[in-house]
Amino acid sequence: MPPLRDTGNGPEAEDPEYAGRYRLEGRLGAGGMGVVHLAHSPSGLRLAVKVVHAEYAADPEFRARFRQEVAAARRVSGAFTAPVVDADPDCDRPWMATLCIAGPTLAAYIKRNGPLPPDEVRRLAAGLAEALRDIHRAGVVHRDLKPSNVLLSEDGPKVIDFGISRPYDSELRTETGKLVGTPPFMAPEQFQRPREVGPAADVFALASVLVHAATGRGPFASDSPYLVAYQVVHDEPELEGVPEDLVPLLRDCLAKDPGLRPTPDVIMSRLPEPAPGGRLAPSWLPEVAPRLPDVPYKPPPRPPRRALRPPRAEARPPRSDTPVTHSARLPAQGAARGTDEEPPAARPRWRRVTWFAVGALATVTLGVGAGWAVRQADGEDEPLQTRATAASTVWQPWQVPLPGKPPGKPGEARPAFCDHSEDALYCSAPGLLAVRINSYDGTVAWRREETGRRADALAAPVVAGGLVHVLSADGRRLLALDAASGRQRWAGDVSRYRGRVFFAEDTVLLVAEDGTVTALDARTHKERWRHGVPGFRTPVFSSYGTGPAYAVTPSDNGRSTRVVALDPLTGKTLWQWTANGNLSVVGARWDGGLYLTASDTDNRVSAVVRYDPAARRERRVLLSAPVIAASAVARRDAVYVLSNDGGLTSVDTERGLQLWRTETSVANASALVADHRRVYFSAADGRLIAVDALGGELLGQTKPRLAKAGQGFPGVLPPPVAARGKVYGSAPDGTVFALNGREPEHWR
Repeated sequence: MPPLRDTGNGPEAEDPEYAGRYRLEGRLGAGGMGVVHLAHSPSGLRLAVKVVHAEYAADPEFRARFRQEVAAARRVSGAFTAPVVDADPDCDRPWMATLCIAGPTLAAYIKRNGPLPPDEVRRLAAGLAEALRDIHRAGVVHRDLKPSNVLLSEDGPKVIDFGISRPYDSELRTETGKLVGTPPFMAPEQFQRPREVGPAADVFALASVLVHAATGRGPFASDSPYLVAYQVVHDEPELEGVPEDLVPLLRDCLAKDPGLRPTPDVIMSRLPEPAPGGRLAPSWLPEVAPRLPDVPYKPPPRPPRRALRPPRAEARPPRSDTPVTHSARLPAQGAARGTDEEPPAARPRWRRVTWFAVGALATVTLGVGAGWAVRQADGEDEPLQTRATAASTVWQPWQVPLPGKPPGKPGEARPAFCDHSEDALYCSAPGLLAVRINSYDGTVAWRREETGRRADALAAPVVAGGLVHVLSADGRRLLALDAASGRQRWAGDVSRYRGRVFFAEDTVLLVAEDGTVTALDARTHKERWRHGVPGFRTPVFSSYGTGPAYAVTPSDNGRSTRVVALDPLTGKTLWQWTANGNLSVVGARWDGGLYLTASDTDNRVSAVVRYDPAARRERRVLLSAPVIAASAVARRDAVYVLSNDGGLTSVDTERGLQLWRTETSVANASALVADHRRVYFSAADGRLIAVDALGGELLGQTKPRLAKAGQGFPGVLPPPVAARGKVYGSAPDGTVFALNGREPEHWR
């Protein structure tokens, strides 16, 4: 290649004159890692030639990725992609030449002209679905489908830029804790499990692109890429303005669980027929980077996301709820487990802590359009909606009896403590060490029975490191079971810890009486670190799905409380805070903050506290009257406190005021579970109760499910589990049941 130009101060100063034998005639666009030039082949074909920046050309890892991009683009060249004409990934400045498509990118077209008409959105959907079908048939996952990577041509859309794509058989893997892509068009698993991203991630991106084409904005929108990433993982898509006949299909494509998304073939079969004729966009080819009008089109504002304002009526297809995560302490009496944020499989160290806590943002897409690189934890999370199949099977509520023979008297109460992970419920009950129940239809996949009565209260199994962790009946052993088969993978003696077994991400924390904490890898049982928590003797730990573990200990006189945030992977202290009063952690904020309740000397909750460790600032909201709290839970900026006499109180920590108080008349209740629409809990007679999170109205409740008379009330009530718009409960009569969480008024 001829020497680089070395004159001038503009961006063209480093541009080469040639890429191989192709003379570079002008810029078509630029990204963070390279420039796309216009060129011509000897036969006169117009080419788009991508040339890597010199600084990245010297990076062996980047060269490997570029080599992979070339291979992926060659494999998928077809009717809906830009065919590769030539490439040299091994020269001084790696380059690739593809056929230049005459047409704007979807991003540029929308910015200039506004959203596409409904018929053109349908045509775009059909073309992109067919493109994904061909890409996936070639064994490639694009992983960065977005409007700037879609060209609009006379004969349909073309998918370009395979810069971060990955062939199924590629040996190159995503670096641990490092994520590449563009947050508004990335699937949840790209934030949670980047090494496991498959074709379903492209389907999620396809739906996001179509929403952008129809409305001028994505289904998840914010000025901050970190907030967008949080919304992608946790929130429901905003589909206002999308053609009504596309809404159900796009909802299915935007399911949080990859297994629930339709394939490109199914998408094509479900698309409505577009009107005959018409074009996607005018055909034009920029000689230089396209210049937009001085006053570009501004997309309509996205409807605000109110933390506690669910719609009163749902004219569109119902959306699922995103539940809150609770403490991950395994043997806690009556403690609520996380309902939708499972303990993750592989976590980066603190320098790679969760993207929404610290996060590092960088431009990574090579070519026209820029992308984002976000550092984040390889966590798991779920929500969204009912399983959809090609036949549009309608989900139905179910109820199943627990398998196996319980110990004790016939008809004795048999509560099941459950946790949800992926597509299954994992439950423990008297006589059952663990059972896996299909959360869609209630079928039992496997069970492990046990004899003898438990030495302590039951607790839900904990899924961490991909394994199911349960305590033995005598409380002396911690067993890790294979999630798919139920076979034992490892077991450890935890008798000396006397129930002080906690989970944080994929780490098991064992706390000795002298305060020494031993951290084990939940998958392998290997020790990660061992030391005491500064200033603590026997701390109580809390964890909320991703991010730090929190060690909490009030002072002996109850006048102050010390909280230490630890990186569960390394044991490193992240921050410390000492606050006035006897505080208990009830939830964690996505940005690293904490929600706590403050109790007075009579153990009555008198205030709710929100702490921001970045600003070292606390906000304390006094309750209208102190209550003896049976349970408390946080969701977004709200904290809900249930008193032992059935009073349920809501506190808005953002505005600093108590919103409402409702009398539920449930004197003996389970721990609370909350999502942004509703608060759920169980009563001692087996009823499952839903309360409106905004106004405090009772929305619905199930019938009692009692055991035999005189033996029907368990000592500790299992909390319900909310996930993917469903609510799962267990009752004293030994049944586990599933209900539609969006329709509590129809519960029976």
